[in-house]
Amino acid sequence: MNVKWGSTSFLKVIIFLAGIAVLALCISLPGIAIRDARVHPDTAYFLIPFLVCAYGFCIAFAVALFQSYKLLTYIEKNIAFSELSFKSLKIIKKCAIAVIFLFLLAIVSLKVCAKVTGGDAAPVPLCLLGILLTSIFVAIVDVLQKPIKNAPDIK
Repeated sequence: MNVKWGSTSFLKVIIFLAGIAVLALCISLPGIAIRDARVHPDTAYFLIPFLVCAYGFCIAFAVALFQSYKLLTYIEKNIAFSELSFKSLKIIKKCAIAVIFLFLLAIVSLKVCAKVTGGDAAPVPLCLLGILLTSIFVAIVDVLQKPIKNAPDIK
């Protein structure tokens, strides 16, 4: 058995399972929002920024998963250092930057909600941690892009 084929197939299965989890989250989000609106009717209007951020995360993550799947296919076909791989990495990096923007939007929404309701914005440190981790991911993708960009096939 080819080791490269086995490892890329394993990663493809993991990506597929993560995609199913994202789909399940997207399907369950409206139910979660409706239950929260019934429990806290005075702050139900804050669910709109929550849903925008949540669906934005899901869409960006799903696009990045699809591009990762395509990248693994290029690796299996021995065209890892090609224009197609470079484009996939570029799209993955854009998705990660969109996630950082959505984290910032979530922080602003949490701060406004805390100010209006008099509560606390406890999830803000988690959002900051998410921004840090996503920034590290963007840096890794950027490092992966450089050898592909310098390959003789890429213009």
